[in-house]
Formats: sequence, structure tokens, C-alpha cells
Amino acid sequence: MLPAVILAAGESRRMGSPKALLPDPDGRPFVTRIIRTLQEAGLTDVVVVTGTQHDAIDAAVAADGLYGGVRIVRNEEPGRGQLSSIWTALDACPSEAEGLLMTLVDVPMVATATVRAVVDAWRQTRAPVVRPIVAGRRGHPVLFDRRLFDELRAAPLDSGARVVVRAHWGESVDVPVDDPGSLVDVDTPADYARLREA
Repeated sequence: MLPAVILAAGESRRMGSPKALLPDPDGRPFVTRIIRTLQEAGLTDVVVVTGTQHDAIDAAVAADGLYGGVRIVRNEEPGRGQLSSIWTALDACPSEAEGLLMTLVDVPMVATATVRAVVDAWRQTRAPVVRPIVAGRRGHPVLFDRRLFDELRAAPLDSGARVVVRAHWGESVDVPVDDPGSLVDVDTPADYARLREA
């Protein structure tokens, strides 16, 4: 069992409006685009972690008819940072989960083939951390094997998951992909304008 998690609890301060609800180039909210990508890659248990925009994100998912296999859970204290949303996701995952595939709502353009490649590499290697790499740059999604769950729960909030990734750097697997979308992080209005113009 491999749940997929979309972290969408950020305050979007630099963007000025909720990133999860921004229309992608096809007019679909980022969050529903990513859900469809994950489902097309064969991941049937998708968890969306929300924050203050919980109701609006929940409504967007419902409007797109995506409730089947999708759970919307709220991080009650999103101001504690991204790691707190990972903890919320871990709490929402079934106890038999063998890993956790995580991506950010800020990275809406990742390709279905990239998700499949990351999952396939993890199934073949059972590496602690698996992620895509494009021309030397690491992107999303990131897959954590279940043996790291306790380390993620114990990591300091101010360091986030990075400290866990660094601790297992030598054992991790980078999957070469040809997918610039796995690197496109939309954080600011300028980022969003570039995405819309591409």
C-alpha cells in the first residue's frame, strides 16, 4: 500500500492567493490537476493536506468529481511549517502503508510518467528516499519508505524533512527523467505568469 500526499497547507503569502486553487494552463485548479496525475499513475489513495483554505480546497476537489480515493485532511497548525503537514499526512495514512509518496501543490506540472518512474524505482530498490532528477536537479515527487516514518516524526520542525533526506543521502535513489514539470515550483506571481505563458 502506497498513499500519495499533496501538501497544500501553506499560506501562499508570496503568491497572494491560494496556490492550490490557481488555474493551471488548462483551467483546472493545481490541486485537482495533481490528484488526476497521481491517479493516472496508479495511486488510488490520495491524501490532500490543507490548512486555512480547507473548505475551498475541499469544494474544488468535489466540483471536479474527484472524491473517490481522495481524502482531504486539515493541518490544524500549518504555521508550524511543512513538516507539520507531513506529520498530518502520516497520521492519515493506514498503518500498513509501505511508503509515502509526497509532492507539493506548488509543483503542478509533474508528469504521470515521472510519478510512475519514482514508484517503480522504489518498488525495485526499496531505497529509503526516491526522487526524480532532471539534468542534475532533483524535483518532485519524493517517496519515503516506511522505515523513515519514525525519523520524520522525530525530526525538528525548523529543519523539516531535509534532515531525514540528508541522513540517508548515500542510500537514496535519484531517477533520471525528462520532465521539466517536476522542477517547476510556482511560489510567486512571476512564477505563475511564466507558467501561464509557457
